[in-house]
Amino acid sequence: MSHSPLLNLPGPAQELLDEIDKAIAAARDFVAEFDPELVVTFSPDHYNGFFYRAMPPFCIGTAAEGVGDYGTHEGPLDVPSDLATDCARAVLDHDVDVALSAAMDVDHGTVQPLQKLFGDATAKPVIPVFINSVATPLGPIRRVRALGAAVGAHLATLGKRVLVIGSGGLSHDPPVPTLATAPPAALDRIVRGVPMTTDQRQARQTAVIEAAREFASGRGTLAPLNPDWDREFLDIVDSGRLAEVDRWDNGWIAEQAGNSAHEVRTWIAAFAALAAQGEYVTENRFYRAAPELIAGFAIRTAVTT
Repeated sequence: MSHSPLLNLPGPAQELLDEIDKAIAAARDFVAEFDPELVVTFSPDHYNGFFYRAMPPFCIGTAAEGVGDYGTHEGPLDVPSDLATDCARAVLDHDVDVALSAAMDVDHGTVQPLQKLFGDATAKPVIPVFINSVATPLGPIRRVRALGAAVGAHLATLGKRVLVIGSGGLSHDPPVPTLATAPPAALDRIVRGVPMTTDQRQARQTAVIEAAREFASGRGTLAPLNPDWDREFLDIVDSGRLAEVDRWDNGWIAEQAGNSAHEVRTWIAAFAALAAQGEYVTENRFYRAAPELIAGFAIRTAVTT
């Protein structure tokens, strides 16, 4: 499922929020019926937990806390450290390099789906898996699929009902600072992880709201959404043709769908984990090109056949 800080901020039309809430409710019913014993999340970060002082392509958390950005959960998650460590060990044994964090900070990209699906981010034991989707240079997409397959192969050995979540927007290009263009204050944050003050967090929220307002009205400098690209991607995951993404070039993705379209890496990892169990079928299907959220917003549920 996609995430957006703008779901928690003023601005989006009620009609849009109602439509997304209805789609999330269907996913929530799906999850409640499955009643998972363990949740594994593949999520990006937006310079709230991972910084250029050491930016891994992948990281598994054996303990994690929500940073509370945009009104999401602040505080510890219920991370089973032994299971998370075993997962990291198994991924490494599958020849996929992954970092380990015993003190992972996670933001709305991880926490928002947990809150939307369970009502409480701590309702279920969760293993958080970070996938760098913002801080360039990025690794090849095929390594993301390999990560998901390795995690999925390990989950199959647990004898548990495991819900796998991929959390990311499709085409979108929000105002995220870059290493090449960030002003000094932003550079301190994205490189050294210097915490934002309360005033800085409020200023960022105000800037995001204004950027979304401009974008929805057809103004601003952000790259446009690309619904055709989004639907092509969704068709690939719906039909199980995941190997096709191996040939995707990182520059092409950004050019076609915006710099933050790389968040589809979380979807690829999640579906690759599911595909490790065999063929699957997608059930609940939702997509909306939502300029008010600066994102192509989608939700899918899927089960093995």
